[in-house]
Amino acid sequence: MSLWKRLVYLFLGTFLLSVGIVMTMKANLGYAPWDVFHRGTADTVGMTIGNVSIVASLVISIIVVLLGEKLGFGTIFNIFAIGIYIDLLLPLKLIPEMQSFIPGMVMLILGLFLCAFSSYLYIASGFGAGPRDSLMVALERKTKLSIGLCRGIIEVTVCLIGWIFGGPVGIGTVISAFGIGICVQMVFAWVKFDATSVKHETIDETVKNLKGFYKKSVGEDA
Repeated sequence: MSLWKRLVYLFLGTFLLSVGIVMTMKANLGYAPWDVFHRGTADTVGMTIGNVSIVASLVISIIVVLLGEKLGFGTIFNIFAIGIYIDLLLPLKLIPEMQSFIPGMVMLILGLFLCAFSSYLYIASGFGAGPRDSLMVALERKTKLSIGLCRGIIEVTVCLIGWIFGGPVGIGTVISAFGIGICVQMVFAWVKFDATSVKHETIDETVKNLKGFYKKSVGEDA
């Protein structure tokens, strides 16, 4: 895959992920576990949900580095882009809030599938895992527990903290927690994508590739 195509996958993937997250919020059936934490914390400290997401991602990234994992350019972009996109999308109200169960369920499912498809784009770009995925991997390496159990521990913990802070928990929270994995599996099968085949670049590797791409472009222009 060319560098330009990978960058498009990264930028489009993070934007569509933000749209999918907002859709699950607007379903009005309870936020996904991490968003319960973001919303509850935002309401408690008086910040926007996007800014809380950015701060949480920065803290997680620091922990991940201390645990021995390496960050990629995509990780850094993910930290800031998703929080900014969410704060831009929510006030625009382009995605209406559902007022009853059936429309809310449809919105929730569509949002989860969009999150799954955007995850495919983001992972396929190969610029590094997101902060929360990196934390999951780091926890697996340190504890030797299964990746699924590590993810469950993290999501239950942040959801509980968010609920204590007043974050919106509901049937949508449960569906999001278990449904996103099913949606990811279905989307990856549909596009015939094997996430384990992707070698993610570290920031140093991306810088070297960008320098090489620039030199090649200058050489061709000359």
